[in-house]
This record gives sequence, structure tokens and C-alpha cells, in this order.
Amino acid sequence: MYGGDNRLIPEEETVKQFQYRLETVLTYKTQVLDNLKVEHAAIVQNVNRKKEQIRGLNQELAGFEDDFDKAKEEGASIENYRLFDMCIGRMEEMIDEEKGRLKVLKRQEDEKKQEVITAKVDTSKFEKLKDKKLKEYQKAVMKADEVFVEEFVSNTALRIRHQHRG
Repeated sequence: MYGGDNRLIPEEETVKQFQYRLETVLTYKTQVLDNLKVEHAAIVQNVNRKKEQIRGLNQELAGFEDDFDKAKEEGASIENYRLFDMCIGRMEEMIDEEKGRLKVLKRQEDEKKQEVITAKVDTSKFEKLKDKKLKEYQKAVMKADEVFVEEFVSNTALRIRHQHRG
């Protein structure tokens, strides 16, 4: 590019690189969002493990119930009836306890999901603002380039006229 005195100006002196003033805020918000996503994923994994644990307990319970049915058909002793009844009762209690823990985990998962959504919306606002500022910057650069070209053409035409007169 040429300056007013027609000397060549290095391009890095004339074209400022786009800088988003809130880049550090956007970076921070993005890190917060990423951390929340990791935390949410961990909770989802805990929910899935708990569901699997409950499925396993239900299978154990079904096994006890099947064995109890077989024992009844074969005419088991009262002690065996009571033992099966206690085992089945305890398995049902354990399943209920684990279902309660699952509810707590699901509530935590829902809460963390809401935090992720809120952080995503917040981060998105800064990303959209950055995009808007970048477009404004690009328009300003294009306008400056147009003005430069017009001035260059005009100055060149004036110089040519002066050379022909002189």
C-alpha cells in the first residue's frame, strides 16, 4: 500500500488483525461449558451404572423367586420357606434402595443438564457477538480497500495529467 507521500507502506502497518475484545470472556465461558459437559457425562455414566446394577438385582430376585417356586413344588421345609422369604424380601429392599439412589442421580443429571444448557446459551451469545463483530470488521476492511483503490486510481490519474502538462 502507498501512503500520502506515495511511499510503500508495509501491509501489516495498514491492516489491523481482527481482535475480539471479549475473546478472554468467550474462552472462559467455553471452558466452563466444556467442564459442565464432562461433569454431565460422568453423572450420566453413574445413572447408567445404577440402572445396570438394578437390572442385576432384579435378575437375582427372579432367580430367588424361581428357586422358591421349585422348592414349594418339591415340598421344602418351613426353614427353607422362611429363608427364601427373607432373601426375596431383602432383595426387594435392596432394589427399592437402589431405585431411590437412581432417582437422586437422575435429579443430579437433570440439574447438570440445565447448567449445561444455560452455559451453552451464554457461550452462544458471545459467539454470535463475535461473529457479528467479525462481519462488521470485514465490511470496514472492504470499505477501506475500496477507498484506497479509489484514492490510488485518482492519484495515479492526477499524476499522469501532471506529467503530460509538464
